[in-house]
Amino acid sequence: MTIVPQPPVAQPAPNKSAETVDPVYRQIRDLVYKVSGIYKAEEKLYLLADGCARRMKQTDARTPREYWDRLTAAPSRDAELRELLNEITIGETCLFRSQPQLDALRKVILPEIVTEKVKQVTKRLRIWSAGCSTGEESYTLAMNMLEESERLLKGWTVEILATDLNDRSVETAKAGIYGDYALRNTSDLYKRKYFSTVDEKRLQVRPEVKKLIAFSRLNLQDDSKMLFMKGMDLIFCCNVLIYFDGASKSKVINHFFSDLNFGGYFFLGTSESLMKLNDQFHLVHFPGTIAYWKPSLSSGKL
Repeated sequence: MTIVPQPPVAQPAPNKSAETVDPVYRQIRDLVYKVSGIYKAEEKLYLLADGCARRMKQTDARTPREYWDRLTAAPSRDAELRELLNEITIGETCLFRSQPQLDALRKVILPEIVTEKVKQVTKRLRIWSAGCSTGEESYTLAMNMLEESERLLKGWTVEILATDLNDRSVETAKAGIYGDYALRNTSDLYKRKYFSTVDEKRLQVRPEVKKLIAFSRLNLQDDSKMLFMKGMDLIFCCNVLIYFDGASKSKVINHFFSDLNFGGYFFLGTSESLMKLNDQFHLVHFPGTIAYWKPSLSSGKL
């Protein structure tokens, strides 16, 4: 009898439903939430498990329970939790991500803020890029401010504070080296004016752009640190709060409102809003985008 070999039967893709995830990951999920405000819903729990698996390999933890002990009982628990946060908060962005926001900033908001601050004899502009990831947004803002330095902002001091929870992202941001993908929305003019060549595939932000920005690590759920972020004229927090639940979002947004100067503006990502989260800000519509305004003392709208 001749046996005809049968083609291999396709194996089903691994099931990544919540039921297949070790219950210990829910404990880790709750710990991450408590520390950072980042919440992984049941259907996304496997993503946390994947991040933990990478850290387990690095720490020689053989089981999720052993890794839990690394996060809670080992002498290096704080450092390991920080490494895990680095693993699960890697973002993707690019320079000049939202032109409508930049247009609203330069054409309407900056002139308004400058007019108001000149009345106070203050010529300092403070901008916060909260959740700056690998620095693309921060450098975009800096280049736009430099474009205004001989016109609207002539004689002004500009400070951009750029913060992120992820240590690795902050270090990448400080280096300011980007490839074609990150630069896909950047014009040739800006590339020539504000970047120098590293190699055939990468450009680096010039020192005159970097000097406007101070990069640092900041956990948006750290109340004590958030209280020191006062006196901002503009806050950008784009595509960061989508990882938070309602309670964590409200807490951070309340800090943002407190940290903004009267008459300051707050930008979220294009798909985000403050609906049912905060009624202190005033929603302002611009062509192709929206922003949130903290009423000025002279507006009579407090």
